[in-house]
Amino acid sequence: MSAYPLLKNADLTGKKVLLRAGFDVPIEDGKVQDTTRIEAMVPTMKYILDSRAALIIMAHQGRPKAKVVPEMSQKPLVPVLKQLLGINVDFAERCVGEETKTKAAALQPGQVLLLENLRFEPGEKQEKDSAFAEQLAALADIYVNDAFTNSHRDHASMTGVPKLLPGYLGLQAQQEVENLSKAFDRPGHPVTLIVSGVKMETKVPVIENFLTRADHILLGGGIANTFIAASGYDVGTSLYEEQWVEKAQEIMLESDSDKNATVHVPTDAVLATEPAENAVKVDLPVENIAGDMAIYDIGVRTLEQYLQIIQQSRTIVWNGPLGLHEFNRFSHATKRVAEAIAAATKNGAISIVGGGDTLDFHERYGYSLEAYTFVSTAGGAMMDFISGKKLPALEVLLKKSN
Repeated sequence: MSAYPLLKNADLTGKKVLLRAGFDVPIEDGKVQDTTRIEAMVPTMKYILDSRAALIIMAHQGRPKAKVVPEMSQKPLVPVLKQLLGINVDFAERCVGEETKTKAAALQPGQVLLLENLRFEPGEKQEKDSAFAEQLAALADIYVNDAFTNSHRDHASMTGVPKLLPGYLGLQAQQEVENLSKAFDRPGHPVTLIVSGVKMETKVPVIENFLTRADHILLGGGIANTFIAASGYDVGTSLYEEQWVEKAQEIMLESDSDKNATVHVPTDAVLATEPAENAVKVDLPVENIAGDMAIYDIGVRTLEQYLQIIQQSRTIVWNGPLGLHEFNRFSHATKRVAEAIAAATKNGAISIVGGGDTLDFHERYGYSLEAYTFVSTAGGAMMDFISGKKLPALEVLLKKSN
């Protein structure tokens, strides 16, 4: 972390600070439904204000495609920020323009201005549009990136502005980088990656990166189905990606090397003819799958093997429920895995958990996220980071600091 310019090392007194936040919160009928991501950035916002600086917050909401979409306005965040920060929060109807420039110029230390949705402007997602980045940069003296969730995007507010202003990593983004790095920086072994989901495209880079770093890779979901098919078994009507079968076979061959992690493909599965709470389900060895049945969860035998591995692990990275968790009928394995990781954490293991579906599972079934060492609020950025990819918004800060 020493290579990144950190907020705690910045001289903020009397300055105007442009904070790139990663809110993008659910809003219904003009009210914020979940304030988790906003709360996560309160320490950064308060640190800036306590440093006698003025705070200008910019963020995006949804995908308005460079058009003004009232339902995606940032305005509903004003009362939430006001309550969390305990001070008045002004609002700019655009993130750039003369009126916004005037409001920003009038800001005094300790005051806050929230800008309208960045993605209402075409310049935000046009990486070569330096004019938009220049307009944003002109509002402040210092730039702070606390939007780790968006750091894999090469957008004006993420990579353009920090080229024009002194840039620093916010406290929440710093936590993400520090904690996700624990999976690679002298981790305690055995290291176990638990990865599930639907798209092989997003998960294969992670699996490949962990092949030489981990001891065990446990598969679930549609990813596991593709590996089962790659092992030569019929997966019935299960969701899998035929175009990735060859890549799955390559990964399994690499896994056979003594130097690489063992990739664990389910040996049995929970099957049903439909995804429903009242569906008749059966647990079968993968070699017996046939007909119109589909895999909706890993089987009991596989689960027992996974739980034993988790129990012995010292570093655990988990992304994705093991089965179709939206239905309680197919959430059994994910519940047992969550409990096992929580127990391992209590016994001293480092556990890193993330991914939208993983977080949804915990909220849906009331499993506490506090049971783990660290919970990432990022989705794509987390996956890119743990797959070893360079995140554009972090690279900009690195280059300027070196």
